[in-house]
This record gives sequence, C-alpha cells and structure tokens, in this order.
Amino acid sequence: MKYFTSSLLITLLLSTFSFTLIAQEEKPDNQNLFDNFSYRQGNVYRTASGKPGPEYWQNSADYNLEATLDDKSHTISGNVTIHYTNNSPETLDFIWIYLEQDRFTENSRGTLTTPVQGNRYSGDVEGGFELNNVSAKTKTGTSSKYLITDTRMQLWLDKPLAAKGGEVDIKMNFKFKVPVEGMDRMGRLEVKDGTIYTIAQWYPRVAVFDDVVGWNTDPYLGAGEFYCEYGDYDVKITAPANQTVICSGVLQNPKEVLTKMQQQRWAQAEKSDKTVYIITPEEVGKPIANSKTSGMLTWHFKMENTRDVAWASSKAFIWDAARMNLGEGKTGLAQSVYPKESDGENAWARSTEFTKASVEFYSKTYFTYPYHNAINVAASVGGMEYPGVSFCHYQSRDADLWDVTDHEFGHNWFPMIVGSNERRYPWMDEGFNTFINHYSTTAFNNGEFPTSTDNPRSLVRYLTLENREGIDTYPDMANAMNLAYTAYYKPAVGLYLLREYILGADRFDNAFKSYIHTWAYKHPQPNDFFNHMENVAGEDLSWFWKGWFYGNGNIDLGISDVKPYKGNYLITVENDGQIPMPVQLQIIYSDNTTENISLPVEIWQRGNSWEHLLKTTKQVQRVVLDPNKMLPDVNLLNDTWNK
Repeated sequence: MKYFTSSLLITLLLSTFSFTLIAQEEKPDNQNLFDNFSYRQGNVYRTASGKPGPEYWQNSADYNLEATLDDKSHTISGNVTIHYTNNSPETLDFIWIYLEQDRFTENSRGTLTTPVQGNRYSGDVEGGFELNNVSAKTKTGTSSKYLITDTRMQLWLDKPLAAKGGEVDIKMNFKFKVPVEGMDRMGRLEVKDGTIYTIAQWYPRVAVFDDVVGWNTDPYLGAGEFYCEYGDYDVKITAPANQTVICSGVLQNPKEVLTKMQQQRWAQAEKSDKTVYIITPEEVGKPIANSKTSGMLTWHFKMENTRDVAWASSKAFIWDAARMNLGEGKTGLAQSVYPKESDGENAWARSTEFTKASVEFYSKTYFTYPYHNAINVAASVGGMEYPGVSFCHYQSRDADLWDVTDHEFGHNWFPMIVGSNERRYPWMDEGFNTFINHYSTTAFNNGEFPTSTDNPRSLVRYLTLENREGIDTYPDMANAMNLAYTAYYKPAVGLYLLREYILGADRFDNAFKSYIHTWAYKHPQPNDFFNHMENVAGEDLSWFWKGWFYGNGNIDLGISDVKPYKGNYLITVENDGQIPMPVQLQIIYSDNTTENISLPVEIWQRGNSWEHLLKTTKQVQRVVLDPNKMLPDVNLLNDTWNK
C-alpha cells in the first residue's frame, strides 16, 4: 500500500510536470528548418570540411587544335588531337565527347525544345559538325567505333583504358558552318568593314568523368552552359591575311602575324596603364593593318591549365590594349577588339579600361588571375565568357558596357578557375559571379556606376510571384523569365546576406577566399561549397542553405508587440515566413538616443514567436526591425513599432 501510494504520487507529479511542459510548449517545433538537408558526409574523395579528399582525382585532357576560317562560305574546318588521361580509380570502356555545334541542327534536342516564338537560346539550324577520320589510340591498339546521340559522341576503345594513369590519343577532323545566331554565345556579325566571327564550342571536347555521377552527359540544350576538364592547349588558326585573330592563349608568333609597328605598340601597351592602340580606327581595312596583304595567315596560340579556348577574327577590328597589374609582381595585357560602329569615348574606347579594372580587382581580392591575356570582343553576343576572352554586345556603352564587361571577366574566377558544373548548377558560377560584381562595381572609379546587389529588397517582387522557382531549378527547366533570378540574382543576394548580415565580412571573406583557393582548377559540388563555408566560418548554416538555396519560401519577420515589463520592456518578434533569420533591432528612445540589438537565428528553433527582455530605464519611442534594410522581407508593414 505504501508502495502504491508513493508510485501514485510520483505518477501524479510527473503528469503535472508533463502537462506544464506541454502547456509551455504550444509553439511548433521548427527543428526541421535547421537540420541537414542533404547527404553531406565526407569520403576519401571529398571531405566533410569541404576540401578535396586524400584520394581526390580528376581526369585531364590536352588539346592540339588546327582550324581554318573560310570567310566566303563562313565555315571552319580543322582537326583535333586530344591526349586524355584517366586518373580515376576505375577502367573506362569508352570516352564521351561533346559535339556542341550539333545543337545547330533541325533535329537537335535543343532546337526541338525551343519555343515556337523563340527565346535567347534560339539558334541557326543549318549547322552541325561534319566529322571524319575518328580514332582513339591507346598502347594496345586503335579503335574507330563511335555512336553519336544529339550533341554527344560515345567513342569506344579497343580495350578498357587503365585506371590511375591510362592514356589515349583521340583524333578527328571536323567542319561546320559558323551560325549567324549562335544562341547568344557565338556567331557572326556584319558591320561596315566586314564580318566579325566569334567562335566558341567549336571543337569536339571530352565530357567530364567525375566521382559524383561518372560521365556527365547532359545534352547541350541552351540555357545550361558547360562543365569541362582542365588541360593544355596548342591552337593554330589560319584565316585570311587581312583579318586580325585573337584567342584565349598567348600568341606564339607575333613577328609573323603583326606588323613591326604593331609589335612596337604591343610592347608599349605591356608597360602602359593607359590604353594604347595596336590597330587605330584610321588603319582599319587598310593594308597597314596587316603583315600580309593577300592569302592566308596562321596565328599560333598556347594556353596552359585551362578548361577551354575561344577566338575571334575580323578585318573590321580596332585593337587596343593596356597593362594589367595583377599583384605579386605579375602583369598581364587587357585588350579589346571592336568595329568602328562600337567606337566612342563613352563606348568601346573604354572597354580596355573596364577590362583592366575588373581583372585587377578580382585578382587582388580573391585569386591571382592565371592568364596573360584578358580580351574583350565586340560582337552580336549579349555577353558570354570563356577563359581569357569575353564576347560582349557591340552596341553596349556607359554603365551597360561596364556591367557586361565586368560580369563576363568575373567568370574567369567562376567557373574558369573554380571549375563547377554550369550545366547543372548555374548558381555556382552566375550567382557567385554576380555577387563579386557588386564589390568590383562599387570599387571602380569611386563608384562611377550603380549596383543593385546591395538592395536585397529589390528582389521582393520576384519572391512574391506565384510562378517563381527556386535556385536549385535546372537552367534548361527554368522558366525563361525566372532564369535571371534563379541563376543570378537570388544566389547573389544570398551571398550578400551571408556576408553583410549573417556572418560579417571577416568570417565570410576568410571562408569564401579559402573556398576559391581550395577548389582552384578542380570540380566542386554544391555540398563542397556548403561544407567549406561552414567549416572555415565556424557556423552551421543548414537553415540558410535549405531555406534560400534549396527552397522556395520567403523571409517574413515582424514586431508583434512592445510592452512594459517589470520596469523594463518586453519586445515580441515573430517569424511568419518559411526562412528563419537572425534578428536585428534598433531601439529609438524618447530622448532620440538609439540602441542596436542582435538576436541569433536559434531563437526560432522552438517556435515562430520570441520575447526579448530589453533592460532599460529609458522610455521606448520606436522599434525598427532590420534598420539597415538588408533583408528581402516580403512584408514590411510589421517591421516597425511606434508608441
């Protein structure tokens, strides 16, 4: 009986205690917002700290390319030799190769998935590769067996390519017609003094084989860009002698293709911080602009440890250049080529100035620019980037020319140096690049041009649309009207919030720079970025990655009440959105003094309402949430309390 009485008493006490806890915890449990959202554990290839693991590997591809431009038929014919090394731990029965010029055919997947009314990625349909003499030679033999499916070729080997160092030489001849409309990435532009050829995706190239999905064979449809292996390039381009050719690599035979005057001007530009003409506007189209007046001329270029090369050719080019000061005693050469239609003191005459400033800023701020040349090409292309070369619209001027130039050269860091997969994760190059563009624009010429990234609230209109899509939407699946937000603006604003609102500049910069240096010339995945930022910054940011990068919810914080409490004040803040965020409050007292308060994001772990005790003997006149207007809060009506 005594035992029963004691047990009953304990039971009643526990029940009462449990009831009290339940009564106190009527708030919803928000822990799911803070939990990890993907498989982020490390392995021997990629560590949990966001670094390449002890057995990390990636394959490589070196290219020898020869191409001839026929300006009568607008065709390019050439040959490629690819020296491919299999550093992976498994043998390979075949090699996948991209044939991206095959996008320009009537029956390509890209053509067939383009809306009837067209879009930015509409392209000509009378192109495509003509291939012959295809072979893959290993130590054991040669194979010519291949299968082409849309923009991809599967090239079978005579025997499996050995793991951890197996090598194969792939050769083939190719020919294609240069499209006029090249999906806003390449093409032809007719100007008064001739045709401007901007040439990219122009040779068969190896697809990436990695430790995440194996062969990356996503078709080239349009919006999705590129994912490439690194290697060395030896490029020879033969063009009519009256044309000027520029290319990603370093010119190997300047004495053969440049006049003595141009060589002198080049040497002058290498030492000048001011723009120097190599071909003046008055010389365009005249014999003085060329080392030969007839026939063909071969330009030879080399580039090391790059994922691609692009080039341009025309007899209409004005050509100017200036020295880039890259830090650590390293210099390079910023260059621009453009027609007379683009000339002007507020237009392309400033292109080299813009290019120089952009590359110098990123080089000194994030990672030293690895290439000697940075060449801006005026074209019919709105804006497209390649290692060391950018194609920008020939009618751009003033702030628009700065913006497109700065953006395209910023891509040399993402994804040219940090080699992410653009075809699947455009936010890892477009978003990161748009983010760093904000800081370079702010720094340029004492803020000559405006930047909008520092106003996250400008994103609210998009965030409240019913048909909005998340950052994780594949580019070829995203609504054309949404792609600018999913790939560019929303991820850029996310990084801005992370730096300026959540982590602070020092912690963010340490982590972001470390990420760049850690993954330079490698292939990071999204989880590598998340893990690395968290480990260096020392912060679990799962709630932020999940909410902002892998969700379609919104931020909606507010002040629901401010009331006296035991001689102090009790401030109640609420989270009516789907993304928790730290809270910043500004208290304005009746004597016009102010006090700033920061509340950590963890206040939302146990519910959507939080009471903060403000200890003060002063009278509160006003409380403002997010006083610096940093958050893209979708409801601003509840951000201020007035007495």
